[in-house]
Amino acid sequence: MSAKVDERVYDEIEALEAILIEDLVVKHEDGVPKIIETVIHPSTADNIDQQFVCITLEVRLTPDYPDSSPEVFLRNPRGLDDQLLSIINTKIREMLNINLGNPVIFELIELVREFLTQSNLPSGQCVICLHGFTQGDVFIKTQCYHHFHSHCLSKHLIAGKKYYQEELDKLPNWQQVQAPAYQQTCPVCRCLVAFDVETLKKAPPPVDSLTAPPFHLTAELKALQQRMADLLARQVARGGVVGMGDDGPPPLTITTPSDNEEPKVSTSGTQDVKVEAAGGARPGSSTSSDGPASPASPNRASYKGPFRGFNRRGKPGRRGRGGR
Repeated sequence: MSAKVDERVYDEIEALEAILIEDLVVKHEDGVPKIIETVIHPSTADNIDQQFVCITLEVRLTPDYPDSSPEVFLRNPRGLDDQLLSIINTKIREMLNINLGNPVIFELIELVREFLTQSNLPSGQCVICLHGFTQGDVFIKTQCYHHFHSHCLSKHLIAGKKYYQEELDKLPNWQQVQAPAYQQTCPVCRCLVAFDVETLKKAPPPVDSLTAPPFHLTAELKALQQRMADLLARQVARGGVVGMGDDGPPPLTITTPSDNEEPKVSTSGTQDVKVEAAGGARPGSSTSSDGPASPASPNRASYKGPFRGFNRRGKPGRRGRGGR
């Protein structure tokens, strides 16, 4: 049996559905409305392409709403930094206190929409060049609401296609035929995107990249370099860096048949043999054509090829034993 709900809640939801139409989602529990969600965009009239930021507003109704304040959450922000989100959250709490006892969801939506309209220029940095967005920049919004300078995105897409082709050329022909075609992806979330690279290339570089002062090695960077060098030296000394300070043989030696050949030495009653690299007889012994290994002549040249302690069956074990 559903709990009793204030009639003002149903009136408010009915009004919101008439205003927002399909942009409003109402979730019920046991026939009672509990969660109201809507995706909010800045006010740009009918020009959707100029909506560069958005956010999802989630309102969880309390059992005695509107006499008590609902729980409000900002989900999935796009193009908004943490500082702006903190400001919006503060304004939301102030509005909830002022409108305690009255339906407040529509006012919350309009409050957030006003902030998005004022901050329609993406905040934060372009993840490709790490420069911010400023007045005069030419930037673009992907279908997944991530923002990049058009100039930077063109470079990213060109580099991505070049890398794809280089990796494709390494495959055998039959795998190249079966490989999927190259597809553009968002640098942040890897969602598929579709842009004309030639058009993006015509955009100017970011303003900050043109006006940024030349790089200078500061005292802080020098100190950081020294700390990193000391850390690397300590790791090398303790054997924690692979490939540095290791003067021993590599764990795996790749050789050719000619590298494994040894001088053939004849002994009485035995046949000349060649010592194999890993699975052959033990150095210092020879193998007859139809019998087990026997001691080799003292004059036989010592084995100098790679040896890893494997028996003649190619399995780890005691050297020179276990053959069948």
